[in-house]
Amino acid sequence: MKNISIIMILIILFLSGCESSNQSSELYDSKDEIDKKVDSVLSLMTLQEKIGQMNQYNGFWNVTGPEPKEGDAAKKYEHLRTGMVGSMLNIRGVDEVRKVQKIAVEESRLGIPLIIGFDVIHGYKTISPIPLAEAASWDMEAIKKSAAVAAAESAASGINWTFAPMVDISRDARWGRVMEGAGEDPYLGSKIAYARVKGFQGDDLSAVNTVAATAKHFAGYGFSESGRDYNTVDVGTSTLYNIILPPFKATIEADVKTFMNSFNELNGIPATGNKFLQRDILKEKWKFDGFVVSDWGSIVEMKNHGYAKNDKEAAMLAANAGSDMDMESYLYVNHLEELIADGNVDEDLIDDAVKRILKVKFELGLFEDPYKYCDSDREKRVVGSKEINEVVLDMAKKSIVLLKNENNLLPLKKEGQKIALIGPLSDDKNSPLGSWRIAVDDNTAISVLEGMKQYDKNTLTHQKGADLVVGNPAFVFETEINETGTSGFQAAIKIAKNADVVVMVLGEYGFQSGEGRSRTNLDLPGVQQQLLEAVYKVNKKVVLVLMNGRPLTINWADKNIPAIVEAWHLGTQSGNAIVQVLYGDYNPSGKLPMTFPRSVGQVPIYYNYKNTGRPTYPGNNLVFWSHFSDEENTPLYPFGYGLSYTTFKYDHLKLSTDSFRGNEKIEVTFDLYNTGKYEGKEVVQLYIRDLYGSITRPVKELKGFEMVSLKPGETKQVMFTINKEMLKFYTANEKWETETGDFKVFIGGSSYTKLEADFEFIN
Repeated sequence: MKNISIIMILIILFLSGCESSNQSSELYDSKDEIDKKVDSVLSLMTLQEKIGQMNQYNGFWNVTGPEPKEGDAAKKYEHLRTGMVGSMLNIRGVDEVRKVQKIAVEESRLGIPLIIGFDVIHGYKTISPIPLAEAASWDMEAIKKSAAVAAAESAASGINWTFAPMVDISRDARWGRVMEGAGEDPYLGSKIAYARVKGFQGDDLSAVNTVAATAKHFAGYGFSESGRDYNTVDVGTSTLYNIILPPFKATIEADVKTFMNSFNELNGIPATGNKFLQRDILKEKWKFDGFVVSDWGSIVEMKNHGYAKNDKEAAMLAANAGSDMDMESYLYVNHLEELIADGNVDEDLIDDAVKRILKVKFELGLFEDPYKYCDSDREKRVVGSKEINEVVLDMAKKSIVLLKNENNLLPLKKEGQKIALIGPLSDDKNSPLGSWRIAVDDNTAISVLEGMKQYDKNTLTHQKGADLVVGNPAFVFETEINETGTSGFQAAIKIAKNADVVVMVLGEYGFQSGEGRSRTNLDLPGVQQQLLEAVYKVNKKVVLVLMNGRPLTINWADKNIPAIVEAWHLGTQSGNAIVQVLYGDYNPSGKLPMTFPRSVGQVPIYYNYKNTGRPTYPGNNLVFWSHFSDEENTPLYPFGYGLSYTTFKYDHLKLSTDSFRGNEKIEVTFDLYNTGKYEGKEVVQLYIRDLYGSITRPVKELKGFEMVSLKPGETKQVMFTINKEMLKFYTANEKWETETGDFKVFIGGSSYTKLEADFEFIN
């Protein structure tokens, strides 16, 4: 333990100095003391040790096995024990983490602890709905709790840093990573980004049940051309500031500790080497005091972009641009010392990066106790606990969106019905876990079949009808979809003929969305459409349950199937959540966070589009206006859309005044009626249109929403407040400001609103 003595002495000295601090300035003193500690540790470090803190390695050997003796693994191991590694990722479990931490703390000269990173995207072992599904809840408290239980479970397993939340706005369902974000809207995305950071980090980052969060991918990744992952991004200033950046700014307000840059370029410069993004905006304008980590290998990939000539130049460009930690490129540890000696990188920039990294480690409490996340008893007690499963189930139910329910086919009767359960995903226990769940055991989700069996007063029959994938894949990079196998159709048709209601569970296999899973076709994969049509021919009473990680094109189903439930990939408690909704034990209240297109040719499609100079055809001119010749402009299901088992009516929209100025405000009131037979929750939504501006403005922008619960026959008056801040945007003056002019306010249950009123802002 002698190697840790220098650090421990420093901590004892500073802790004793903190005892006399005034309690009323506790937060300020805490940050001030951390800065002092960071400076003191930095003063003890050699240049090599500083660079080591900027180096992150993936798990490179079986920690429970012997030490690596040769090759690349041996070199990494030597770096670990000599203080040349600041962080490791994909090391998980208390036993594994303790062993690597022990090497760093007890064998290196200064004993600086590692920060252990992991992709805790929507849960660790107990899996919540994919983030896009959670966004459909529009419930910030539920989303915060979901992130909090994910943090608790991963922290109990030795992890103290998650590479989440992904806050990229995306309008393109072809991009597989839409499943990882909050959808298409910057306002909703900002609220969710804030909630997720708060959930992961809690009120006290040094607590044993919290982890440091990462805002990613900075910036523009969700606008990859053609929805193809890792592709070029080409956006204008207005889109960057008004659409892409707001959720990232919201994570700053939530005190997020780390940022991750992105694979794409912006204005011809890869984000990893983009000084404008990382230094000018993030660290200078936004005053971000955490650190920036590269995405996996993104520093070395600047060579492929054609931006860096070689490894050494790539390291120089990234370090100078503000990328503080190198994830799995090995370029900082190999080249920064020489670059500093040559005068191509200023050592002050290295000091700044290392201070940022050390600061987060101090905030996590790792210097005080490097093994605080390594309690095996806590790991056994927390992971998979009843409390965590309850939160996950609640989140899953709130994420479900009812898309269609003709003739009140849903909810199902709880007794006396013959129900046929059909579909390749009906008994699937793996796909519901979704993508990005690398710590979970395969086939641990509750299937729909298992959920349906709990309602045993109905007669249930089951046939898959077809397989979705060929073979039995688990975590695979390429999944072969069944495009021809229909041998099970007849068995499914047979049980459908004799059923009162058919429940069909169709959609995407769990790994058809996620990183690297872009698609050009958004239809139901494989033979599922054929199966759906074949069953419908013999029984029209079909409830379609969709499991998917992105919006799909389901035009035929929308025209023919009477009831459609969007159930996404809901995680561990999928089957329980879905069946509780199907049987009416939970009344769905979810709303779509992304627009569903009619055709993939409409993509990217989104509600807050620009009007263009020819939004409609004048007179008899049927050609020369902005439209498709073979498809409508409108989506299949708009942003913000979602039904309930009850019905709601909006009426009596009133504005307290039709104009305001300065710090004045307008109160918007309206009445919401529950006109149906069930108690239900409605996400009421407020949109605003700026009719003209220094740059063209969208036809509608979400500016407020509220969840309102109503009993049958009940009416509530709902109020929103419009103020100057709500009208701000990034103008032609290249700053955030509110311009004078005329506006419209819209109220409704989706972006297709019926109530509207006019008002004016006067300077």
